[in-house]
Amino acid sequence: MNLINKAKTAASKLSDIKQSLYDISINSLDGKQIDLSEYKGQKILFVNVASECGFTKQYKDLQKLSDAYPTQLVVIGSPCNQFGKQEPGNAQEIQTFCERNFGVTFLLTEKIDVKGSKQHPLYKWLTSKELNTKKNSSVKWNFQKYLVNESGQLVDYYYSITSPTSSKITKHLS
Repeated sequence: MNLINKAKTAASKLSDIKQSLYDISINSLDGKQIDLSEYKGQKILFVNVASECGFTKQYKDLQKLSDAYPTQLVVIGSPCNQFGKQEPGNAQEIQTFCERNFGVTFLLTEKIDVKGSKQHPLYKWLTSKELNTKKNSSVKWNFQKYLVNESGQLVDYYYSITSPTSSKITKHLS
């Protein structure tokens, strides 16, 4: 097989493993399957969240962002207990905490792992250039954010210290 045919075969195999963001299955906090394809045409901000973190106050700004861009942006929080065991609650406890303390109405997923051997497929896609075709990353702490455009392509990611209402994020929402 010549070099051109080898390259075509390799490219074909690579495209076979490419998975659209919209093909990934994840459940909401109340156990219902979320169809990410319902959000085609809107940007999505994915955030791994935790109730007992120093960044937990960002729930308030995530809600502000969700309220400020109701047709352009969907905020999806994914509870995770991998960083300092700062999300120990069950689904009901998490939901109650978020509603009572921060008025959260944006979508929360089931509790997931965002790194390691049990990493959820959503975060495999968000953190792997091979899958998202944009860049590799690793989730460093709670409240790391991933912005996806209206076509389901990764725009960028932002560490926990970046406020949800930072111009680094909002400049993509106008």
